[in-house]
Amino acid sequence: MPFWGKLLGLIFGFMFLKIPGAILGLIVGHLFDRAYSQDFNKVGGFGRFFTDQSGLQQQAVFFHSLFASLGHLAKSDGQVTEREIQLASALMDEMQLQGDARKEAQQAYREGKAADYPITDTLKTLYENCHGRRDILQVFLEILIQAAFADGNVTLAEKRVLDKVTKALGFKKSDLDYLLSAYDAQRRFRQRGGNGQQRHQYDETHSLEDAYKILGVSEQDDDKTIKRAYRKRMSEHHPDKLAAKGLPEQALEMAKNKTQDIQSAYEIIKTHRGM
Repeated sequence: MPFWGKLLGLIFGFMFLKIPGAILGLIVGHLFDRAYSQDFNKVGGFGRFFTDQSGLQQQAVFFHSLFASLGHLAKSDGQVTEREIQLASALMDEMQLQGDARKEAQQAYREGKAADYPITDTLKTLYENCHGRRDILQVFLEILIQAAFADGNVTLAEKRVLDKVTKALGFKKSDLDYLLSAYDAQRRFRQRGGNGQQRHQYDETHSLEDAYKILGVSEQDDDKTIKRAYRKRMSEHHPDKLAAKGLPEQALEMAKNKTQDIQSAYEIIKTHRGM
């Protein structure tokens, strides 16, 4: 167990309040050391793979929670499919998790598959370590939604898990409904947009309805409402903003892809409306 909290507490406590202060400082330092040790021991060792000490704990908890939740989601309907395994592996590749870090992710995924896995407790720890930051937690939820669509459709069992995650992270049912609808629209956008450099280049043949869904608006909304929704969605997924709030660098690529989809959707709507 770390001892720096007790040592510093003892020293500073004695400096300000002599013997009573030293005792108080020792107690406070002990509590700090114990919490610090427990938090890092329970995240599966991901903490070893980050050099930014100020964000180390949050990032380690984020990864452990993410892959454990992915495993729990995949197993929710009774069987983990090959497509779901491929998606988890592709996600590890996209996040550049190699060596021991990848083994930790795989172990968290296996743990999450257990029927009695305490996912609510895991998500509570994630929420606390992210200090309830909505944009970080939304990226987390969006990754799970992407995984739920791995086989083409979200099953009832997967929806129950997503409902549980949504509640634990402080979101409303309406938030989940929007994110599910938006991702479904994004999938169609990407399928129509092709691959590589053409991935986010769309023309008038693509669905205007999907563009509205991605922004979370309707064709009946006025231009001002649509512009406001566009700015809000872009702000929620701005990579620099998310990085500053503690989203692991390895997860930022997904946020970048999301902003490209939002931008493409807005361009289609602007062209259609002559904005």
